[in-house]
Amino acid sequence: MEKLVVIAGTNASGKSGLGISLASMYGGEVISADSRQVFRGLDLGSGKVTKEEMRGVPHHMIDVAKPNDFFSLKDFQTGAYEAIDDCIKRGKIPFLVGGTGLYVNSVVDGYNLNGEKPDPKVRQEIYDLSIEEIISRLKELNPSALERVDINNKRRLERALERALTGNGDELESVKRYDTLVLGVTWERKVLYERIRERLDKRLSEGMIDEVKRLREEGATDEFLYKLGLEYRYILMYLRGEFSSYEAFYDKLFMEIRHLAKEQMTWFRKRTDIVWIDMTDDPVNRCKALIDRFLEQ
Repeated sequence: MEKLVVIAGTNASGKSGLGISLASMYGGEVISADSRQVFRGLDLGSGKVTKEEMRGVPHHMIDVAKPNDFFSLKDFQTGAYEAIDDCIKRGKIPFLVGGTGLYVNSVVDGYNLNGEKPDPKVRQEIYDLSIEEIISRLKELNPSALERVDINNKRRLERALERALTGNGDELESVKRYDTLVLGVTWERKVLYERIRERLDKRLSEGMIDEVKRLREEGATDEFLYKLGLEYRYILMYLRGEFSSYEAFYDKLFMEIRHLAKEQMTWFRKRTDIVWIDMTDDPVNRCKALIDRFLEQ
């Protein structure tokens, strides 16, 4: 099988910068594995790297959909496969970089997805259910689905229940497509939480709230923004006056981002093939040694 290098990690872990450094070193290209960076205009809230931060390294699977578009796991996997195969065809090493565990797993493990289109009637029935109600229904219909989805992501839970209700919930056997080296970036928890705070402060100061205002003005629906989770959800709630103050909004958002980072780490630690990289101990050279050995095999 052709080789694929994967850099995975939580919010504010430095995975994007590490991926760019490594891709630049090997003349490779980055395939983003982030469920929000696929949408145009979702820049600050999704932590999308800028052109300057890319340092000339080509990036794929960024800005490939419009706000309000339906973008499925199958859509991501298909686009990622195309980008990876094109890199390989041109003699470039593909680096899959991101923090959306389901996106990473779909490519690394080769999920066999059926690509069924959504059923509007079923989707409307699911929309008004709470997360707890969706989880309860999934336990009845397809409990194994809960092992493959982030239970804190309502949008993903809704899709899982939709598949179960429409008879598309049974997963076909995965077919691994690439020989992969999966590197996971890690920090001591206290340090990671401080990085999260610094990153949140920076994005807010750069206009993250104004970004959500602009998206709404340009036609992004509140339903779409709410389902994106965390930054977009809580900024939307703040703009709708659902917080008593800016401080209450900030404290809630910071707490939820910390919780998400913990959940992301729990998700990735389920993988037994991840080589964990201590980001305080010369991560670039540590990764380079592992990649060199991987490419020589």
